[in-house]
Amino acid sequence: MMPARAGAPAAARVVPRNRCALGAALALVALIVLAVAWERWLAPLRPGGSALVLKALPLACALPGVWRRKLYTLQWASMLVLLYMAEGVVRGMTDAGLSARLGWAEVALAALFIGCALAYLAPFKRAARTAGRNARAPEST
Repeated sequence: MMPARAGAPAAARVVPRNRCALGAALALVALIVLAVAWERWLAPLRPGGSALVLKALPLACALPGVWRRKLYTLQWASMLVLLYMAEGVVRGMTDAGLSARLGWAEVALAALFIGCALAYLAPFKRAARTAGRNARAPEST
């Protein structure tokens, strides 16, 4: 990315961490696949699959915005994924066999998504905070 000009907006000075955004998107896709496969075939609550397969729907709604690296979507999706992390911890500790291992895999994928999303968002947040401070600073004349 080219160096920013003195009068450029704060967002233009940010060097995006594209690998972090790609990691977040891939972790989200893997989390969606895991949620569907888990509740449909691997270890459903009822034989033949259960309606819990619909738990992948909110993640699927976040996927287009995460793929396009929308900051707002990455922010709310990182909070949404905390619910899946909590479910993974609960099922990892209370279930047995394959279901427990899938729960821990869900925790790992959720943690990977959150880490990548926050790493991608951090420079933008820093730039916004700096721009806010500069806008509030009194001008000396």
